[in-house]
Amino acid sequence: MTPVQVDFIKKRSDEIAEKEGLKRPDWLKVKIPLGDKFSEVKSLVGNQKLHTVCEEARCPNISECWNRGTATFMILGDVCTRSCGFCAVKTGKPTWLDMDEPRRVADSVRLMNLRHAVITSVNRDELPDGGSMIFAHTILEIRKAQPYCRVEVLIPDFKGSEENLLNVVRANPDILNHNTETVPRLYQVVRPQANYQQSLEVLYRAKKFGMITKSGLMVGLGETKDEVVAVMRDMRKVELDILTIGQYLQPTKEHIPVDRFVHPDEFKMYHDEGIAMGFHVVESGPLVRSSYHADEQSDGVEKYFKNKQATNVS
Repeated sequence: MTPVQVDFIKKRSDEIAEKEGLKRPDWLKVKIPLGDKFSEVKSLVGNQKLHTVCEEARCPNISECWNRGTATFMILGDVCTRSCGFCAVKTGKPTWLDMDEPRRVADSVRLMNLRHAVITSVNRDELPDGGSMIFAHTILEIRKAQPYCRVEVLIPDFKGSEENLLNVVRANPDILNHNTETVPRLYQVVRPQANYQQSLEVLYRAKKFGMITKSGLMVGLGETKDEVVAVMRDMRKVELDILTIGQYLQPTKEHIPVDRFVHPDEFKMYHDEGIAMGFHVVESGPLVRSSYHADEQSDGVEKYFKNKQATNVS
């Protein structure tokens, strides 16, 4: 944690303690992870010595998704070189690179018989390519192991390197996701090693390279409604296709406290505003996470472009 983050968390914790206290509302209650499919996916991930963002980021939808037979694979290990104030993934200095990881991820995708695989990673800022070639190899291995599976990647910013972004783009993923996460005013505490304009630039370049693009926002960190809508407008300026908006949940006491629990009506407002702005898909709700219903989002975008193509032909 940076000194700014520590001060912010302490101040915010004191402010919340002075209130009556934030109680998690009914709309944020989730099921305890159970079910045969959940156990099957957990066993498979463990046997392949892989990591999932579902576990590492303590996703509230793990039960629903794993019981549907879907998971988001986290490559490049489980130690991140950055210290984001919202994230439960470990921060440190990675000491190794697993070159066999792409093959094992692809094998898991085949065994799970996935039609839509999501691949994300920790930040590996110490690597010259930021881990981009491991992303590329993972995409190519999945294509060989499960040819009909769509591949969505959720990438870091690669410190703004266009060449590293191109390493991923050349492997031709079906969807390229890079999360903006929050509003510019909160970047110093939420994403201190990142840059808002740089994240927009990643999405802009990916679109110019022909990618279907996607990004996500968390709310409940202290942002205002107007700030969220302003970020949405910025995203449309770079022609973003898919937007996800979900409630931030504090993973531990060392992370940024929840400022407020956003009501479902506000999430609906963001959805309606987003559709009116021209996003092709907007997934907005309390439990929405970047990879939540990713397969259905992909279906929605595919349908949009097919209809657009048919209209242009006619």
